Amino acid sequence: MGKNKGGKRLSKKAVAEALQGLFTASPNETYSLKYIFKTLKLNTHPAKMLAIDTLDEMCWDDYLSKVGDNQYRLNQKGQVQEGTFIRKANGKNSFLPDDGGKPIFVSERNSMFALNGDRVRVAMMARRQNHIKEAMVTDILSHKTDQAVGKLKVEKDFAFLITEGNIFVHDILIPKKKLKGGKDGEKAVVKITQWPSKDSKNIVGEVIDVLGKEGDNNVEMHAILAQYGLPYKYPKAVEDAAHKIEPGITAEEISRREDFREVFTCTIDPKDAKDFDDALSIRKEGALWEIGVHIADVTHYVKENSIIDKEAQKRATSVYLVDRTIPMLPEHLCNFICSLRPDEEKLCYSVIFVMDDDANVKSWHLAHTVIRSDRRYAYEEVQQLLEDNGVVDGTGQPAPPATKKNPYKGEYAAELIKLDALAKKLRERRFQNGAVKFDREELHFDIDQDGKPTRAYFKTSKDANKLIEEFMLLANRTVAESIGAAKKPGAKAKTFVYRIHDQPDPQKLESLRQVVSPFGYKLKTSGTKGAISKSLNALMDEAAGSREQKLIETVALRAMMKAKYSTHNIGHYGLAFDYYTHFTSPIRRYPDTMVHRLLTKYQEGGRSANREHYEELCEHSSDMEQTAANAERDSIKYKMVEFMGDKLGQCFDGHISGIQSYGIYVEIDENHCEGMVPMHDLRGDYYEFDEAHYCLIGRRHHSKYQLGDPIRIKVARANIEKRQLDFTLADDE
Repeated sequence: MGKNKGGKRLSKKAVAEALQGLFTASPNETYSLKYIFKTLKLNTHPAKMLAIDTLDEMCWDDYLSKVGDNQYRLNQKGQVQEGTFIRKANGKNSFLPDDGGKPIFVSERNSMFALNGDRVRVAMMARRQNHIKEAMVTDILSHKTDQAVGKLKVEKDFAFLITEGNIFVHDILIPKKKLKGGKDGEKAVVKITQWPSKDSKNIVGEVIDVLGKEGDNNVEMHAILAQYGLPYKYPKAVEDAAHKIEPGITAEEISRREDFREVFTCTIDPKDAKDFDDALSIRKEGALWEIGVHIADVTHYVKENSIIDKEAQKRATSVYLVDRTIPMLPEHLCNFICSLRPDEEKLCYSVIFVMDDDANVKSWHLAHTVIRSDRRYAYEEVQQLLEDNGVVDGTGQPAPPATKKNPYKGEYAAELIKLDALAKKLRERRFQNGAVKFDREELHFDIDQDGKPTRAYFKTSKDANKLIEEFMLLANRTVAESIGAAKKPGAKAKTFVYRIHDQPDPQKLESLRQVVSPFGYKLKTSGTKGAISKSLNALMDEAAGSREQKLIETVALRAMMKAKYSTHNIGHYGLAFDYYTHFTSPIRRYPDTMVHRLLTKYQEGGRSANREHYEELCEHSSDMEQTAANAERDSIKYKMVEFMGDKLGQCFDGHISGIQSYGIYVEIDENHCEGMVPMHDLRGDYYEFDEAHYCLIGRRHHSKYQLGDPIRIKVARANIEKRQLDFTLADDE
């Protein structure tokens, strides 16, 4: 733009024209402020400030889009877009564009009564001075669900279904003759037969299933499943098909397979498990060790496109609620025919490794096998055996060698101790290569015969769990590499199902850096993948045991992306693997079944499978995994409220586990149940929500509530219907 001749200031019009010229010349480029200043020769402070103001106005008018804090690009999105409608109970609805852009506000009057999760088309509204960007729904392209769960309200002449949460704008009207025997106050599943329209705002439906009395454990669990569109019954035709499967193994089938029946083999699972889908074998091969990772050969029994396969594909995963499992496969298959039960001959698909004492894999191969498990262990039994032989949990050290004076104690102790030592070597190497250390604790309940929770506690992963985990990770990684890493340069890898995990969101990492810096911690937010994960691990180790540990863990976790399934491999950031898949749990996950089929096909010399077909199945599996996790979380919330129901008025020590503009979430230290202290119960000041630093700050007294802070609460309400615990601050706060 040349120098500001004669000291004359640049006009706004000239700056705007120069900026327009820059962006229209390269419509796909993103430019940083630094680049813009340099290119347009804006070298005085007033000129730079004028450019920033003009850029912000251009963003406001939707001519430009702002990328990150100080980068801009031409906005090529049209005024009409498609995406997902997100309904909020407080009326702050939004539209989520398909391209993953930022959510756009949709007021209730412009929503066309769209429901949460519906696919919609919207038009951008003209921008009002000093108002946020708004969109208006012009078409509802498809409804996310056509069924609802709620409580029946039966009056003299009509009936309604009152739904929980924010899914519907109005209650659902049900004609009396469509109640299917449902009574006032009962929970029911309703199919929607008529949507709101210009002529009628009513939603009309008919009862398809009466679940029963509110507060009954079975009814509530079925309601949670129905709410997420998950099945709570198994179709009889599929059960019947499973019972027709021949469980016996013919001599001819055994002759086609590698025989491991004479090799020491065991399963290690949670004590209440019934579906054992993985077993480990170990035997000495000269100076080396042969380790077999044996996985139930589900695809031998479940043929592609059979009635059982179609049902499994639809479910995509087993669902684990607090007090029950909703299996992906019929019980006859998952708990009997396919389950690797002790002292029974079972068909497996196995990855056989030959390793040295340092857990370096010298060779490996994939084989269809027959095994006979010698022993079924619960994690606790193996943990006890390891500790009896000198293993100290959490140190990462294997058991000391046996001597004549001190031989190993326990049945098969030498084999289990060797497996543990090899797993620890694998684990150590994984972290050296940049895997992220996130030991997630899971909330568990002990439950009596009526389904009532009697104890709540965190289950942590110990040596025995980690032993199994490392060999499963190794098997998953190895088979993924065998397909994904194309042998010849320029050769295209065959279609395969990967478990992928993207790098952390850079903006959220930067936000984590800003959160930890006042506490004196450092974090690398740019550089190689390995450098960032090592820096994250160092931060976690440094913060362990500190008051701010919870804050740092929570914010770090939020920076992480979600793992998902895809035929397009980008590697797994959290595990620091270039290739990773799920091969080890075909009884409970459909992607593992797909992986078994693809591996078998390619072992037999088959051509590459149809990528589009498998990508669709991957997307469906990722969606169902998320849905199952949501249902599981709701069942935990329900049990939390039930568990705390008889503790009203009692005081507990806890810590702040979440902060929102409407209140603070508190997790009780002794039982890990979580509830909320609403904003109006934070007395003595007016609090402002500082989202960037995860805290509430008092305007007058500057008192502060921050994520992770210790706090003492009193249990005020336990609302089982809303699955909600309300706390107030204890008087001695």
